[in-house]
Amino acid sequence: MLIVENLAVHFPSRRGIVKAVNDVSFTLDSGEILGLVGESGCGKSMTLLAIMGLVPYPGQIVAGEIYFQGQNLLQLSGHELRRIRGRQIAMIFQDPLTTLNPVFKVGEQVAEALRVHNILEQ
Repeated sequence: MLIVENLAVHFPSRRGIVKAVNDVSFTLDSGEILGLVGESGCGKSMTLLAIMGLVPYPGQIVAGEIYFQGQNLLQLSGHELRRIRGRQIAMIFQDPLTTLNPVFKVGEQVAEALRVHNILEQ
């Protein structure tokens, strides 16, 4: 279902290239659960952001392949990725303060995401 092969994500900096993710590979079949464990700053979140197509600028995926259900996610357009993201593949961000808006009820925010991806009727 999900195959990540030799993934590398780099960020240019004044001191040179920062290798946020370097040669990460794993396979996750349907029904399996994978835990990424490591110290702060080791690339766990950046690996998932790369899978989701959300690497922040100026970061770049410089090597590797990401296949989801046989489709190479790195070859999809932004529009095609948005159709998959949130409906077939999703990420739960680690910091609820930046993920959820404290002004709105949690249920409303979850329902909005479901409406955006046509999982819940308007």
